[in-house]
Amino acid sequence: MSGDIAVLGAGMHPWGKWGHSFVRYGTVAARAALADAGVDWRQVQSVVGADTVRGGYPGYVAGATFAQALGWQGARVTSVYAACASGAQAIAAARAQILAGLADVVLVVGADAAPKGFFAPAGGERPDDPDWLRFRVLGATNPAYFALYARRRMALHGDTPGDFALVKVKNAAAGALNPNARYRKAVSAEEVAASAVVADPLRLLDICATSDGAAALVLSGMDFARRHGAADPVRIRAVSTVTPTYPRDVLDLPDIATDSAAGVAPSPQSYRASIAAAAYEEAGIGPEDLSLAEVYDLSTALELQWYEDIGLCKAGEGAALVRDGATALGGRVPVNASGGLASFGEAVPAQAIAQVCELTWQLRGTAGKRQVPGARVGITANQGLFGHGSAVVAVR
Repeated sequence: MSGDIAVLGAGMHPWGKWGHSFVRYGTVAARAALADAGVDWRQVQSVVGADTVRGGYPGYVAGATFAQALGWQGARVTSVYAACASGAQAIAAARAQILAGLADVVLVVGADAAPKGFFAPAGGERPDDPDWLRFRVLGATNPAYFALYARRRMALHGDTPGDFALVKVKNAAAGALNPNARYRKAVSAEEVAASAVVADPLRLLDICATSDGAAALVLSGMDFARRHGAADPVRIRAVSTVTPTYPRDVLDLPDIATDSAAGVAPSPQSYRASIAAAAYEEAGIGPEDLSLAEVYDLSTALELQWYEDIGLCKAGEGAALVRDGATALGGRVPVNASGGLASFGEAVPAQAIAQVCELTWQLRGTAGKRQVPGARVGITANQGLFGHGSAVVAVR
């Protein structure tokens, strides 16, 4: 049995700081996706919501929240939470339902109304929660972790702050062409270097903001797509949600220690690389087949790491790719043609879904001025706290 499912519709609520409920954002994105698909809400047999846990009680039951907002019509409902991988987990749940024959049409929605500033853990005393511990014990905010990764790349591979700045310049140029992006202004490397230091060596323009926003997809089985008149839709061919392999000898958010490698040797493949590798294996493709990629640029330095982890180059060669323009629009394999989190900011439950929206528009050839010519295969990649892998392969 083919593992392909069809992407019939994609929709977003523009990202920014709008001051409204995440339910409002998600409903707008859902209706946009339904309209794009030409599917009536009453045809949807299942709703999968990617949860936001900062938005109060409704955030914990996001699937039902959006089903109610769109109008109860009896659809089955699922809610998932996997931190920044929530959207990919929601897509995986929808895909499983479709392939199992439980639903012909599934709506996937993720939305958030993010706090101002960097993310902090929810209130209360939770000494068994590593995310709470790293704030309480170390005082290590997300930007502090991003800076540790940046310093590691500088020490191991000779990357420079100038290399990191080029990532922001590239992504800002793409984001300026995206009507859904929060930041739609090109920046120069000099402007990045002149922005305030947040966590040395990273500056304000090296890290992503927190944002409000939403993204949604209408997914279906291939038989339904054909009956619906979509003879050649964008197809999701693989979804990877793998976990790390013991032992891990590189510090990874939110952990504050590594595993001992005294008894068992570490895997030759890093955790992030294993996320992409599982997606490639399931899809029957390799990095050489990619037309484009959407990766999780929490910081400029982390984007360079993803180049290596998704197989665009060997370890330590990520900076050379951005210097050569290989990952810019017009380059060999554009990365973050959407503008990435650098241009959108983080709306946690929505961002992995938003990545697939961008692949959908690119593979359809409807991405406008940021269109990657002849795009046929794309991959998304990110990860969520606590070992949540996230990669999706889409093809046309």
